[in-house]
Amino acid sequence: MPRAQGPGPRAATFDPDCRACPRLAAFLDEVAVSNPGYFCKPVPSFGDPAARLLIVGLAPGMHGANRTGRPFTGDYAGILLYETLHALGLSSASASVSADDGLILFGARITNAVRCLPPANKPNPEEVRRCNAFLAHELASVPPDGVVLALGKIAHDAVLRASSLKVSAMKFGHGAEHELPSGLRLVDSYHCSRYNQNTRRLTVEMFHQVLARAVELAKISPEPRATGRA
Repeated sequence: MPRAQGPGPRAATFDPDCRACPRLAAFLDEVAVSNPGYFCKPVPSFGDPAARLLIVGLAPGMHGANRTGRPFTGDYAGILLYETLHALGLSSASASVSADDGLILFGARITNAVRCLPPANKPNPEEVRRCNAFLAHELASVPPDGVVLALGKIAHDAVLRASSLKVSAMKFGHGAEHELPSGLRLVDSYHCSRYNQNTRRLTVEMFHQVLARAVELAKISPEPRATGRA
């Protein structure tokens, strides 16, 4: 197993009023003016507080999480994610519509490497690093034999940094599995973005397979309420 490279980021409890990244804070202010009903703040994680599976995405989408205040909710990428979670018995519904729709996750929690909407959906490296303390706190809340599913390379690299590892320590690849110093298992997946789905880089079958593998490694028993089973 790769050794930790120094102390890494100090874990920090999520700050819903964080303004640490000037570019992101200014962009949120601009978006809030043109979209007064949007959430336009750092987006908190969503799901089971005792989750054995932590799913890490990139950042809130303009008309998705930045609008609704819930990760992967209201945009194209979230359609496949929540449908697959429901199919595997980890979600009470197959669609996440809004932050107050009553949806519940079982054994899983969703977060992002960067909590604020970035311009053009592209956070810069410094913004990823500033937000990494929040991710370190999320990782610390997962049981040592739990699993982290990284959606895309930026999320993968952020998980490594939050685990006090160099980003070169473990290579990203769809379906790749790694063991972190904490004992957590890291599973990689291509991001479920519209682009990846439209280009067939990521198919429904591929995503179902990798998420099912993460659930298997996390030893999560499907919740009967999520799939309608008695």
